Amino acid sequence: MSLLIVEDEHLILDFVCAEIMDAGLEAVGATSADEALRLLESTAGITALVTDINMPGSMDGLQLAAEVRKRWPSINIVITSGRRQPSIFEMPRGAAFVPKPFFPRQIIDAAQQQLR
Repeated sequence: MSLLIVEDEHLILDFVCAEIMDAGLEAVGATSADEALRLLESTAGITALVTDINMPGSMDGLQLAAEVRKRWPSINIVITSGRRQPSIFEMPRGAAFVPKPFFPRQIIDAAQQQLR
């Protein structure tokens, strides 16, 4: 499993990516939705998107998740936030929500659970 982590807080991004790699999975990081879309367009094998809701740039994490669901429907989506919990109607079908603060294992479990 290869996870794309989208988080504008560099320390959180680095920590989560390192923990995911320590768990034996692949992780790549992006600090904005725009960067995430460029990575998805140019990188094969990404199986899960983990995105924070509040980010700078042309779209927030919910908009990114909707775009990913539309363009790459097989990618599992995990949405995170420490500010609010989106309603089921705001999230793409099948997406999971993990509130912040979280343990990286919760992210891995949420992404893997969608594979079952």
